[in-house]
Amino acid sequence: MIKITLPDGSVREYVSGVTPMDVAKSISEGLARNVISASFNNVTVETETQLTTDGTLTLFTWNDADGKKAFWHSTSHVMAQALEELYPGIKLTIGPAIERGFYYDVDFGDKKITDADFKKIEDRVLEIAREKHEFKMRSATKAEALELYKDNEFKTELIQNLEDGTITFCDHSTFTDLCRGGHIPNTGIIKAMKILSVAGAYWRGDEKNKQLTRVYGISFPKQKDLTDHLELLEEAKRRDHRKLGKELDLFHFSPRVGQGLPLWLPKGAALRDRLEQFLKKAQKKAGYEQVVSPHIGQKELYVTSGHYAKYGADSFQPIHTPAEGEEFLLKPMNCPHHCEIYNARPWSYKDLPKRYAEFGTVYRYEQSGELHGLTRVRGFTQDDAHLFCTPDQLDQEFKNVIDLVLYVFGSLGFENFTAQVSVRDLSNPDKYIGSVENWEKAENAIISAAKDKGLNYVIEAGEAAFYGPKLDFMVKDALGRSWQLGTIQVDYNLPERFDLTYKGADNELHRPVMIHRAPFGSMERFIAILLEHTGGNFPLWLMPEQAIILSLSEKYENYAKKVSDLLEIHEIRALIDNRNETIGKKIREAETKKFPFMLIVGEEEEKNGTVSVRRHGQEGKGNITIKIEDFVTLVNEEVSKSLKQFEV
Repeated sequence: MIKITLPDGSVREYVSGVTPMDVAKSISEGLARNVISASFNNVTVETETQLTTDGTLTLFTWNDADGKKAFWHSTSHVMAQALEELYPGIKLTIGPAIERGFYYDVDFGDKKITDADFKKIEDRVLEIAREKHEFKMRSATKAEALELYKDNEFKTELIQNLEDGTITFCDHSTFTDLCRGGHIPNTGIIKAMKILSVAGAYWRGDEKNKQLTRVYGISFPKQKDLTDHLELLEEAKRRDHRKLGKELDLFHFSPRVGQGLPLWLPKGAALRDRLEQFLKKAQKKAGYEQVVSPHIGQKELYVTSGHYAKYGADSFQPIHTPAEGEEFLLKPMNCPHHCEIYNARPWSYKDLPKRYAEFGTVYRYEQSGELHGLTRVRGFTQDDAHLFCTPDQLDQEFKNVIDLVLYVFGSLGFENFTAQVSVRDLSNPDKYIGSVENWEKAENAIISAAKDKGLNYVIEAGEAAFYGPKLDFMVKDALGRSWQLGTIQVDYNLPERFDLTYKGADNELHRPVMIHRAPFGSMERFIAILLEHTGGNFPLWLMPEQAIILSLSEKYENYAKKVSDLLEIHEIRALIDNRNETIGKKIREAETKKFPFMLIVGEEEEKNGTVSVRRHGQEGKGNITIKIEDFVTLVNEEVSKSLKQFEV
């Protein structure tokens, strides 16, 4: 008999050789019908894998992330089978599950695949699925695997890096594929499937290698799920920040300036400035001091910090000056500069903590194929701050930063989030700098603070920065997509590398602890995510213009100007549309530009000192006519409701 521990802590005994599906059936038939994947002792297994030792078993359904991963990975196998049948002679490479769906990289040779081919591939995938083929794993020797793929240089390359005893295949129907495992019980569970797109992809992500065709797809256990997903994709297209940024005149990319280097137009620059002033106000209240550092630094600065060793290949190449041997780099990070600001004078423990904040622009040479609107650029501005404190101050300072991040999220409508404690990958210590002791202290400090603040958090190994662990905030937007926004890091290593010190109460020199934090992350990426989250309908306090005044005819231009002046006195941003156009056209265009309020003025309004107020997106609900002073109150109350004061 073996003992199986379930996620709720209960322990059950079974005969050796029991499968995860057997365990599911022993719990309930309903559970068994829904189980599609499993893990045993944190290793992904098949639902029919025989268990022969004591261990912890987790059963996954479609509602679990690991269940979806197995579902989508299994569908990639079925799609690969369909592609081989429809395009004889192609060479398959890899087909993993991704966050939403899956892909398969294929060498189509001289064959082409276009949108017109999608339906026949989808139809064949569903035909295979309806045949309810079981996914079965089997082991193979290296020689057998190499023989099977002797005409496929891609699979051969993968196999060459494997050892006998570690090579497995997955079979279903007439198809077999090199695979580590993690499948649903049979193809019949796949009820709906869609090919989303095709794109070029270099083998193993290396531009020096052959370019393959990446076929993206997604699948579901119900047709309705696919229908809902496709509707979500259409909504995502409507909310694409690149599209909205152009419609709202926020930013522009110029090929003459260069890829990944955004130009902020007046409205976009004003939006950025409001976000900066919003955070600066909260930071000032929390005791931060603003600093400014240059856009370049001597190469040696980043060698000292460790950034050159870790990011050098991904950064712009050194700038050589007329002086022999003198090299500068475009700044890849702000933290080395802030360390040198701290080092500008000696400090006592009585002076700490020091909190330096900067909206600092940094530069990374991202590959052109990875650039994407504002979410992946080559020059971006971080809302960076670095806190230098004593070890005794670390816990409270870290919690204070958490409060600041939560204030930012609350004021901008990001209410659905989880926290992720990103720690080292213990199996790959070469990725990190610093002592094990310092890493343990930093990781424990973050976990303790997250617990005390009552955060809903998970621990993710291998996601730490190279110099320290961090607390990342994973935010879900209005479309249910997850984004990493806001990060806080504890760092014992840079203070050592830069020999940062303070004089303690014992009159001896001690090392400060460093906290890195950026609630927005980068201004560019944050604005892109905010655009897509809100669909361009920003919180009222942040909107470029909060109202547009629409005059019924040129006779009321003077009154429109009077209304505008009164609103300006009360710091309400408004434009006037005095064009010789119909009021209907003016309203339609104002809706497109997403003005929160349309103030229509004509004879009655001028006579009574009122405005006829129409809200964005409320067509057919009618206007309300109110005094200008009452409109000011309405706006101020709405702003106050969404933008609470930051409490230290």
